[in-house]
Amino acid sequence: MAQTQTQIERSSSSVIDSLGVEIVKIVAPVSICMFLVVILVSTLDTNYSLEASVATIAYTETTSDSSWDKFLGALLNSLAFVVVVTVATFVLVLLFYFRCTRFLKLYMAFSAFVVLGFLGGEISLFLIQHFSTPVDCITFFLVLCNFAVVGVLAVFMSKMAILVTQGYLVIIGILVAYWFTMLPEWTTWAMLVTMALYDLAAVLLPIGPLRLLVELAISRDEEIPALVYEARPVNHGNLDPSDAVITQGRVWRDRRIENSNLLTDSDVNANSVNLVRVEEGLVQETDSGLSAPLINHGMNVQPHGAEHAMSNENLMLEGIGLGSSGAIKLGLGDFIFYSVLVGRAAMYDYMTVYACYLAIIAGLGITLMLLALYQKALPALPVSIALGVLFYFLTRLLLEIFVVQCSLNLLMF
Repeated sequence: MAQTQTQIERSSSSVIDSLGVEIVKIVAPVSICMFLVVILVSTLDTNYSLEASVATIAYTETTSDSSWDKFLGALLNSLAFVVVVTVATFVLVLLFYFRCTRFLKLYMAFSAFVVLGFLGGEISLFLIQHFSTPVDCITFFLVLCNFAVVGVLAVFMSKMAILVTQGYLVIIGILVAYWFTMLPEWTTWAMLVTMALYDLAAVLLPIGPLRLLVELAISRDEEIPALVYEARPVNHGNLDPSDAVITQGRVWRDRRIENSNLLTDSDVNANSVNLVRVEEGLVQETDSGLSAPLINHGMNVQPHGAEHAMSNENLMLEGIGLGSSGAIKLGLGDFIFYSVLVGRAAMYDYMTVYACYLAIIAGLGITLMLLALYQKALPALPVSIALGVLFYFLTRLLLEIFVVQCSLNLLMF
């Protein structure tokens, strides 16, 4: 009895440790993405404005326009951008409904190649010009092609190392985010706010396109081809495999490692299949090699004979959720818009960047707590973007003035 109690306490400790590690595995790549975008924005003073794009389809901002005109034009641009995104998502739902999965994977692969090849090449040329790096055209072209092709294979091939896949996903987020920082200022802020509202509606409303897509995937027990960053779950190597430790309130996902090339299944590189059967959230653990726990529900324990397989109720596409492998997943769009916010703040000063970064990470933490509470896919943009935008303007309008006045009057705080 004493030995069983010790095993349960040791297991509970590992649960707390693993959950903290999994949260860090999401916060760390988000922070790296934001940091590198800030470095690019601070380094590459290209004075290049992106005038002709889908984000500026309704209005072209000029310095001579009044603030009211800029506000209305930016609002029109952001609404047009959201309409385009919404239509594209519904088209994705229809293609997935008619089982055009191969076409979706090819389209995603082409999109990744364009981002890595064209946007990556453009930013590379900016860096080469800025640092006056000597390189010939042939070498640059060969390196760029290899970089783009390997990136597509890394994101789509299940046998690629998980760190390579995760690294390329972060790079894609950096490239697209830097491209968005070239938009006019008013359009950028309006787009961030409207995309946060769109994310909220698309995931939570019954007719939201992302929710429809997730429910369709759940009904078919399929994964959705999408650019999603997946934090690998933590293995509990400190548990004794010879002992069947009954852990209260730990819900594990049904891990069926399939031989597929789906974009969202970036960590399918294991050869073993771990199946944990649960009934009403009650789990009996018999394998120390299982992935990290998802959420603590505080439920009772059932006998081993009364167990049933758990369905993929936490499958997700955008926003933040729990993947079929037990890992926390975050849509790459969230990486992009977080980075756009801090990249825009970097155009002002670093104190604003620091405030926006803390606000975004705090919002991500709040979203993770809500994920633990509600146990379903949640939009990751609304809370973080709301806090980030709020802290940006508070820092720019209030805190900066306060700090400057304290410095001028030789006051320390």
